[in-house]
Amino acid sequence: MNQPAPNTLIARRFRGFLPVIIDVETGGINAQTDALLEIAAVIVRMDWQGRLQPAGTLAHHVQPFAGGRLDPASMAVNGIDPDHPFRFAVPESEALEAIFREVRREMRETGCTRAVLVGHNAFFDLAFLNAAAARAKIKRNPFHPFSSFDTVSLAGLAYGQTVLARALHAAGIHWDEREAHSAIYDAERTAELFCLIVNRWQELGGWLVADD
Repeated sequence: MNQPAPNTLIARRFRGFLPVIIDVETGGINAQTDALLEIAAVIVRMDWQGRLQPAGTLAHHVQPFAGGRLDPASMAVNGIDPDHPFRFAVPESEALEAIFREVRREMRETGCTRAVLVGHNAFFDLAFLNAAAARAKIKRNPFHPFSSFDTVSLAGLAYGQTVLARALHAAGIHWDEREAHSAIYDAERTAELFCLIVNRWQELGGWLVADD
């Protein structure tokens, strides 16, 4: 895939926001008490014809924070072994700083003023992102603290489906259930879905590239 170079058209398309697809795997559903275990971020870029496509994935296995809860039911779903020697997990602060650094670089190169999280049930991923950033005392979180783009709503509108696997199937995007519940896999499939919906909307005349 030929990736477009960073350009300012994406900032014009999303009112100065840079969409970044985020997926997290966690030890539960409470962002304040449950551990963050994996995080993946997909950068998307827009070509000069206004078409959006994934441009790269950033990902880290994350060490549970001190006292972080690991709910057995959640661990059974994601299949993560926090103590596996080959996870090469890093502290929350290291994982977030690495991702935030690349997001800020993309913002500078595209003229965006803020990143906006894109996710499937985005409120969940944003809550864990914000909680981890607060624990790490990161002052320059590039993501908007409460705004997000949710592919649940977008897929419901475009395809009449809200479950990620079913939405991807309706969109003609391959889904492998064996790979599901990996932050990288889920983030990359969500990014494909987001780009497809945005591009399809443009093809239907919803947003047209125009000279300033």
